[in-house]
Amino acid sequence: MKVESRNKPEKALFRKLQWLIFFRALFAAVLLGSGVFVGIHEHLTFADQPLVAVNGIALLLVCLSVLYSVILARTSHLSILGYLQISIDSLLVTGIVFVTGGFSSIFSFLYLVVIIYASMVLFRKGGMFIAFFCSIQYGVLVSLEYQGVIYPIGLASDFVLKNNNWEYVPYKLLMTIAACFCVAFLSGLLAEQERRAKQDLWAMEAQVKRVEKLAAIGEMASGLAHEIKNPLASLSGSIQFLREEIPYDPDRDRLMDIILREADRLSALVNDFLMFAKPQPGQIKLVELDVAIDEVIKVFTADNRRNRRIAVSRHLDEGVFIEIDPEHLRQVLWNLLLNADEAIEGEGGIDIKMYPLDKDYVCISIADDGCGMTEETLSLIFDPFFTVKAKGTGLGLSIVQRIITSYNGLIDVRSELGKGTTFTVKLRRIPKSSV
Repeated sequence: MKVESRNKPEKALFRKLQWLIFFRALFAAVLLGSGVFVGIHEHLTFADQPLVAVNGIALLLVCLSVLYSVILARTSHLSILGYLQISIDSLLVTGIVFVTGGFSSIFSFLYLVVIIYASMVLFRKGGMFIAFFCSIQYGVLVSLEYQGVIYPIGLASDFVLKNNNWEYVPYKLLMTIAACFCVAFLSGLLAEQERRAKQDLWAMEAQVKRVEKLAAIGEMASGLAHEIKNPLASLSGSIQFLREEIPYDPDRDRLMDIILREADRLSALVNDFLMFAKPQPGQIKLVELDVAIDEVIKVFTADNRRNRRIAVSRHLDEGVFIEIDPEHLRQVLWNLLLNADEAIEGEGGIDIKMYPLDKDYVCISIADDGCGMTEETLSLIFDPFFTVKAKGTGLGLSIVQRIITSYNGLIDVRSELGKGTTFTVKLRRIPKSSV
């Protein structure tokens, strides 16, 4: 699968797996070099058991790195590949611990290294899974060694772990397992924060690109829309004048009705286009947001054209104020509610939430459990005249975005095919002290 065809999260995961493969190969080279150095220093041959084990693990890591590189270039299941690689890494760490002294090995810290990069690549869920997997391996290794079933390489066969202080063995085992889960939790927390920051950054980048593109289109379209609107008004007026002047004829009158109806439809389309191209400033007022949203919801739920089998729920914080033209706010909410309604076939639900984001901003989210959208559709929904509906101009969401950006706000959308879509509008709020 080509890198260019992946979305941003997949590209980020792809790059992380590339770096993971590189550092694994680098670690293998260091391990191999260390084995050779120790062998020379201790006058060991390559046939000696400890050296064979260490060099064998290093060569296996090199082979796995080559194999992972080939698979990475061909697969689209990056998350599965990540889990597979890191799980095998943890098994190899167990092998390293075993050949370097088992319970007494100083290399048990490598479990923590594996858990840290598991959290970096697979986030909290992956980090906790690998921590659990490492804990099981270390627990089994220590248990088998304690029972005398296995003897770490390099230790005498009469060495039995249970001859040690019985309190020290479970203490170290529990401390190692606790360290694994603590590291998984902390590194997972940091990884999740990094992921959210990247998602916000990607959303802002996409927003800036859309605004720049729409601004360029809007300047050109504004003049064009005015040029269309004036002849339309003349055409409509002339037809009405002719209707009054010429004798009545049913067929002719029906044709004139069609002309007037289509002229009105085209005029409405041009008005929408003008709203998209250059939204009018309007009359900015102080608006109590929960009251304004509730009014729009009441009108929307009473509309006979909507799907009556869709339940509309609301969760609105009180006492939140913004400065906006009430008509602009109504148009934004109506378009988003209508979009959510049309995305649901049959029974479903629309959930409207409004809550302060911080002391400066407020969020309005409108979520539906409809059909959802593909990544391709999601990247195009704010483009003018783009629509997947049988009827519609494709200007509704473009107008919504233009209105929101004219108030220095942000609009974000997240969707999953077959599960639903959530639109989130972020606007600057007015502090209560200023109301």
